[in-house]
Amino acid sequence: MIVTATEDRPWAPFRYRDYRLLWTILLAGSIGLWLRILGTAQWLLDDTGSAMMVGLIGVVQLFVQIPALLWGGTLADRIDRKRLMILAHSMTFVVMLTLGVLNALGALSPILVYLAIAVAAASQMLANPARAAMVAVVVPERQLMRAASTDNATGNTAAILGPLLFAVLTLTAGLTTAFLVAAGLSLVAMTMPTLVRTVGHAANRQAGTTVSQTVDGLRYVAKHPILPGLFLLDTGITVVSFYREILPVLALGMFAAGAHATGLLGAANSAGAVLGSFVALALAGYRSKGMLVLYASLAYAVVLFAFGLAPYLWLGVILIALLGATDSVTVTVRHTTVMLTTPDAMRGRAFSLMILAAQTANNLGTIWIGFWAGAIGAGNSMVLGGVLSLLATLFIAWWWRPIREYRSP
Repeated sequence: MIVTATEDRPWAPFRYRDYRLLWTILLAGSIGLWLRILGTAQWLLDDTGSAMMVGLIGVVQLFVQIPALLWGGTLADRIDRKRLMILAHSMTFVVMLTLGVLNALGALSPILVYLAIAVAAASQMLANPARAAMVAVVVPERQLMRAASTDNATGNTAAILGPLLFAVLTLTAGLTTAFLVAAGLSLVAMTMPTLVRTVGHAANRQAGTTVSQTVDGLRYVAKHPILPGLFLLDTGITVVSFYREILPVLALGMFAAGAHATGLLGAANSAGAVLGSFVALALAGYRSKGMLVLYASLAYAVVLFAFGLAPYLWLGVILIALLGATDSVTVTVRHTTVMLTTPDAMRGRAFSLMILAAQTANNLGTIWIGFWAGAIGAGNSMVLGGVLSLLATLFIAWWWRPIREYRSP
């Protein structure tokens, strides 16, 4: 097969019309997600004045995300993925529009906000596996690494643009406008799947009930030669090092600084993740994808250790950007591996389990780091995380031989 110079470019996936539409869904949905997350948290804080009430958002989301992910992955392999995306984003549109209208009327209450969060979190989990499975169909196999890198970069860019847009909207027009803009973005994401020409049904769909297909998905991933090891590697590292939710604690404990340091650390981490996505794009032709994820994980552990010892904020900003970059490479490789090694009829369930493992590890990691930061100090918790991440990576590299030997086509 002759590969043209254009096909080797980082932007090669954008040559495919349906990918451009799926990318638009990702961008609009991700920015809208940040408006929803920040808007509902801000409303609860303004209305109740309680940090505990804001913290309950995590409990609500965790409660609905696990069943929604398992169900969403099965549905993505069972019904038309385009219709599933339309349904999911329609739910988000209705929720955000309702929040905006009720807030404008002064009729919003904490119970209604929590209900809205639950529905929106569930709809997000329904949409994600369907979209990810569609990407693997609309983009040729040789471009999947580039598509995964582009998706990762887009998500991280939205993590910068979303909070900036939220700040501008709330400062100039208020929370009601932020909710309505999120509804508008959901409307865009809801419309785009109708324009996708690729068939939305999975190839060679399996028979059986929703429950039996969900169980089949669990069995498939459990017996997969590579995916369990990759998921375990991600879980082992994330549980002992997930710092994003407690950046204010790190800013205060490590650098004796406040909100401005939290903002700098968060922005640097997201910017580094975008940079890491471009690094992954540059490495799209590197066939030893298993070793690539191990190298990136080792680099993450070393940088995390150094971050815990950083005496100055400017150095912490640089190191946390590198953490974002190395993590971004591992995310891209995991995403690509699912697309390359999973048959179309099973991709929705495989992606849902990948997302579920990541979400669960994030929540456990927040608890772990929060405990150790209080027990031994914020910096020492990062040093401990670096050591444990290094050990976890070396153990998986030794124990899970298929990861070391995995070569992409």
